[in-house]
Amino acid sequence: MSADYEQRITLELLEAIENDSRVTQRSLAAQLGIALGLANAYLKRSVKKGLVKVQQAPANRYAYYLTPQGLTEKGRLTGEFLTQQFRFYRNAREACGAAIEEAIAAGANRLALHGLTELSEILLLCALDRPVEFVGIVDPGTPRSEYHGCPIFRAVDDLPEHDAILIADINEPQRAWNDLAAAYPPERVFAPGILKIQRRDPADTGA
Repeated sequence: MSADYEQRITLELLEAIENDSRVTQRSLAAQLGIALGLANAYLKRSVKKGLVKVQQAPANRYAYYLTPQGLTEKGRLTGEFLTQQFRFYRNAREACGAAIEEAIAAGANRLALHGLTELSEILLLCALDRPVEFVGIVDPGTPRSEYHGCPIFRAVDDLPEHDAILIADINEPQRAWNDLAAAYPPERVFAPGILKIQRRDPADTGA
């Protein structure tokens, strides 16, 4: 696990305990989106570090409280998280703007997005001051039918006519590129550099 991931889980755990001292390990796991055993491990680590204290509660339950040290640590982690988010947004906006400019230079003005993620919003914002139009977003996993006025489709084949497609998938960007480069001419598939996609021919198996 990366240090960023561990810091995020610790911050979310401290926030959950501050909001509800009667929180259970099971509800912590659900809120944090991790396994029960992992939630228990993070909780024990926080207690050992002096960030959280445990008190016996009625009916064989436990109450968890942030210590002064825990409150200080939560503040520190919150500051770091906000700094990281600001840095990500700044870098992502620059990368998204560059990807749209690359599409424009290739003669593409009607664009589609692949993936409904944080990058989708940034790409849509970057398009506002550029001579392009996003005609739709492809995302089979969302129940939404539109996002910021842009219609959402379940498959690439359902999209209106468009010149190129931009990848906004932050979960599996390389897989998205491989799939789209097999369905489109590769020169009509674009992606923000922040996704670190290797633009290779999907038909090239290599050695």
